[in-house]
Amino acid sequence: MRGTLAVLRSRWVRWGFLVIALGLAVWYVLSNRAPLLRAAADLSATELVGVAVLGAVYVWCTLLAWRAILADLGSPLSLRSAVTVFGISQLGKYVPGGVWNVVAAAEVGAGHSVPRSRSAASMLVAVAVSVASGAAVGAAALPFVSAGALGAWSWVVWVAPLVVVVLVPPVLNRLIGLAVRVAGRGALEHPMTWGGLGRAAAWSVAGWLVAGLQLWVLCTGLGMPLTARTFALATGGWALAWTAGFLFVVAPAGPACARWCSPRCSLGHCRGLRRGWR
Repeated sequence: MRGTLAVLRSRWVRWGFLVIALGLAVWYVLSNRAPLLRAAADLSATELVGVAVLGAVYVWCTLLAWRAILADLGSPLSLRSAVTVFGISQLGKYVPGGVWNVVAAAEVGAGHSVPRSRSAASMLVAVAVSVASGAAVGAAALPFVSAGALGAWSWVVWVAPLVVVVLVPPVLNRLIGLAVRVAGRGALEHPMTWGGLGRAAAWSVAGWLVAGLQLWVLCTGLGMPLTARTFALATGGWALAWTAGFLFVVAPAGPACARWCSPRCSLGHCRGLRRGWR
């Protein structure tokens, strides 16, 4: 077992993982280049630059949310180290299997003196915070949604309170402690605090607002009215679509988002706020 772990944690395996992840990310973009190019042709250079910048800001917000959780668990990282660990872990999402981003965070984090179990726990808590905050942002947008706009996806809003209960520190710390003991990593050394979770939730909500603004810029560039109501619809739609896609893993986020976006949009995630703004 130790020999196997040594091989998996070798420098060559890590570099191989990075090359595979980057290759799959490039392949994903190239395989979707036709709809991307069609959508880009309908947008101005200013809108394209704005969307790219907002995408980077969104990732930065998610990084800071995860970093706040990791620091609360007892492993504060400098921004430079956090960018390295988080950036490589996110490339793991392009590798089939659904767990490689957590594995990558654990292995790269170990090189920055972060225990592997703590890295894994921080990633899982960050996902839970994203789910809860995404459902909350979506629920806040409901007053702007026409009746029946969510359709079969309205259950996402009602699942949110269950996730919030899990995030209450006394409950969350027991769950993390149990997972750590089952993994044979001893006990939870630094329990999560209300302050740490609050900082992570604040950055997560900021991320949803930025992601909604990014989608709003795309959709208004493709014909959606430029109003506060459509911003609320774009933000709530994106947050709920991501949350639904995570909670209901059999279906991607696209089907939920498709109920919200502009009918002129040639992107899969931007295809009809028709129920919301017509």
